[in-house]
Amino acid sequence: MKQLIQSFLQKEIENEVTPGAVIAVKHKGKWILEEEIGFNSTEDDKVPMTSQHLFDVASLTKVLATTPSILQLLELGEIHLHDPVSTFIPEFAQKGKEAITIKQLLTHSSGLIAHRPYFEKQLKFDEVLADICANEQLTYQPDTKVVYSDLGYILLGKIVEIVSTIPIEQYSKKYIFEPLEMNDTTYLPDVERQRYAPTEYLEHLNGHKYGIVHDDNTEFMEGVSGHAGLFSTIGDITKFCDMLENNGFNNDHQILHPFWLQKSKENFTPFSPEARGLGWQLRGEGASPAGDLMSANTYGHTGYTGTSFYIDPIAEVTVILLTNRVYFGRHDKMNRLRPRLHNLIMTNLRN
Repeated sequence: MKQLIQSFLQKEIENEVTPGAVIAVKHKGKWILEEEIGFNSTEDDKVPMTSQHLFDVASLTKVLATTPSILQLLELGEIHLHDPVSTFIPEFAQKGKEAITIKQLLTHSSGLIAHRPYFEKQLKFDEVLADICANEQLTYQPDTKVVYSDLGYILLGKIVEIVSTIPIEQYSKKYIFEPLEMNDTTYLPDVERQRYAPTEYLEHLNGHKYGIVHDDNTEFMEGVSGHAGLFSTIGDITKFCDMLENNGFNNDHQILHPFWLQKSKENFTPFSPEARGLGWQLRGEGASPAGDLMSANTYGHTGYTGTSFYIDPIAEVTVILLTNRVYFGRHDKMNRLRPRLHNLIMTNLRN
């Protein structure tokens, strides 16, 4: 299998899907493969991709930082799933948004639009929040369909801050990353240039983004949001996945309560072909980045920059893939790469 995966990813690199990739595969409780393929960039100072490279994980921020923070606050009784958002952000109760709940934000079924280009006005976080509260209207009836919404997770990050009294970047570091010894996982990283897996070339930088969050809105929100902004390594994400598979525990230290972790993996969107848990993208029955062979119990998430992880508890398989595919621009080739890669892995594990 190792050679098959190497050949598969090398072909994608040659086709300029991404300059490099790091992958880890776990089967029946053991990490059976970790490979680093290609380079961090195509520039003159490029270096071979390593397990120490720091990736902008994009929307994996939602499930590495924001979702577990919310699950911890649920465990502590500080919030409940059907709390209206306006309980914590009163100014949100405008233009039909009064009844939107935490559950609906977590499951992307709130009625909010997917995205707004706040960066075009260079809005800071508080200005983005004010705009969401004052100007957003429902684009569909809540709990009738799934529309993946960054706006929902911007709000969830703010709720974590309001309820815990500390910002999301401090909360997630203190209660998630430090207990898991995820020492390289952070917002606003500061490491040497060659440790980054750089992202897109932008004219206003006259270069690729090294350590600057790729998400345009988060960049102008000073690099921190509930929906994007986190950087991490393959080693740190393996620790996080180990915790998920160990019922929320890291050795004897509980990170997530088993009841809430299990609850988060239920399908809360039976009204939609896109199955969503509390934060998690579930495999469901339709097309999925997890491919065609992982079980319907599979859960995980993707990041726009070319990152993802999926866990199939039935087959006892975990696959973590980190790439910087936006290095070559905002193409959609990852949409085919992920399911084909997962199919390749599952096919050969069954042999």
